[in-house]
Amino acid sequence: MVHKILFWSGFGVAVRLWQLGIEMRPLLARESLWVYPIFAGVGGSFGYWLSGVERRQVEVLADRRNRLLEKRERRAEREAAAAGQQGNRSEEGGILASTS
Repeated sequence: MVHKILFWSGFGVAVRLWQLGIEMRPLLARESLWVYPIFAGVGGSFGYWLSGVERRQVEVLADRRNRLLEKRERRAEREAAAAGQQGNRSEEGGILASTS
């Protein structure tokens, strides 16, 4: 999680450098140095938010995967039980047919 926050903080600083480059202003002018921590903070907070989103998505996907596997398991059990009942019925039909 820390690496994502650091990455997005660096991205915020890079955005500020890009902005100053487009405006063709000096990158490290004394008057504008206070803005770099703001851009880094905004980028870092975005990275923190993004890591929370990723964690929640992983939890939702794991939950959905588990529910799907349980559903498939129940379906396989139902199909096996239905196939077993059909097999018993055909044997009973054969027995009744041969004894009558």
